[in-house]
Amino acid sequence: METIVFIILYVILFLSTLLSYPFLRKQKRGFPIERYKLPPGSMGWPYIGETLQLYSQDPNIFFLTKQKRYGEIFKTQILGCPCAMLASPEAARFVLVTHAHLFKPTYPKSKEMMIGPWALFFHQGEYHTRLRKLVQYSLAPDTIRKLIPGIEHIALSALDSWAASGQVINTFYEMKKFSFDVGILSIFGHLDGGYKEKLEENYRIVDKGYNSFPTKIPGSAHHKALQARKRLNQILSEIIRERKEKRLVEKDLLGHLLNVKDEKGETLTEDQIADNIIGILFAAQDTTASFITWILKFLHDDPKLLEAVKAEQKAMYESNNGGKEHLTWAQTRKMTLTYRVLLEGLRMASIISFTFREAVVDVEYKGYLIPKGWKVMPLFRNIHHNPEFFSDPHDFDPSRFEVAPKPNTFMPFGNGVHACPGNELAKLEALILIHHLVTKFRWEVVGSESGIQYGPFPVPQQGLPARFWKQSSCPS
Repeated sequence: METIVFIILYVILFLSTLLSYPFLRKQKRGFPIERYKLPPGSMGWPYIGETLQLYSQDPNIFFLTKQKRYGEIFKTQILGCPCAMLASPEAARFVLVTHAHLFKPTYPKSKEMMIGPWALFFHQGEYHTRLRKLVQYSLAPDTIRKLIPGIEHIALSALDSWAASGQVINTFYEMKKFSFDVGILSIFGHLDGGYKEKLEENYRIVDKGYNSFPTKIPGSAHHKALQARKRLNQILSEIIRERKEKRLVEKDLLGHLLNVKDEKGETLTEDQIADNIIGILFAAQDTTASFITWILKFLHDDPKLLEAVKAEQKAMYESNNGGKEHLTWAQTRKMTLTYRVLLEGLRMASIISFTFREAVVDVEYKGYLIPKGWKVMPLFRNIHHNPEFFSDPHDFDPSRFEVAPKPNTFMPFGNGVHACPGNELAKLEALILIHHLVTKFRWEVVGSESGIQYGPFPVPQQGLPARFWKQSSCPS
């Protein structure tokens, strides 16, 4: 039913836009292009543009084909928005760092409503700076190192359940649950089980509707998600009220959000706190889950590399009294091979293929005009897969990170003031899970189907179906 409604609404929207297209073309002539020309490229169909190609093709094919044809800057139209795509390290730095004031972060209104308009990554200026410093502090190495025992407990519980089931699991789906639990730990510390279940139940509904067609028709995925988002606010309000009543002073992210004050001495509102908590859960879950799923695939596909990683982790295992003691922060810093595997996985998978910005004024870049209001998309994937910066870019080769990559050529977590503040937590999660996986468990990928699917982040086909089991003895 929802699919039929989606198609009908899409056709109506398409036809209405098609009828207005001649008018839109006349209006575009007002752009000041006397001195500078627009980037080369195709705008595709009216309104639809090249959206279908972007979301149905392998991103390597879609982006690289355009780069080969047009060069490092080209135009297109995505989701009804004219876009300038930038495929070089210099261009990415121009947009995200040196001239970041000319571009603002931008998201479709439907997605902004779903997460919450006060989430820090929708903002610039003083509010963004204040919130970002707080979140960075809450997710900095000195803070997250204290989470290691909790993350280990979550990882082992997940691995035990996968092995005990004896069933083939959807690895990506299970990694989403793992990352969600770690996100809850980093935000709330040890949260009451009842609250956690309510948060997870409603968050799943929001997550499912996040990328659905934005309609408020009752029963649609989007409408259900909006209702669940309201319930999340209510649950978070209860948690906040309980903390205030008990006068709990916790050093988790929620504690910092409750206590931060601006220059006028004012604290954040409950809506601001809720939006930032939901925003952080969104930012942390799918990307981290996709990243770890790819690592498991890359290791499974390279038995020799897997054995080398096992040897490195076995040394940690034995130094911890046969795995009876917790990992330490210092030990995670010594996992040099495993860490290079993570970096290469981030490069190869390029979970964040690009980021969206919007030009706040007419911008000139290398003789081309980027008109005010255009979306601007630095293409991380193109840069990560460029043989000029990474030799044989389609080969999985962790040894390439024995030498630091050239500046601005490796940006798996973005760059500039809007770079992901949770990157250290994501890598710590992966290191801990891999340690316990290769020292206590084994796994096999079921089926030989290869390729990538998108939802919207790239993941192995069918979420990487796999079977896990516990090793009968100590690591061999």
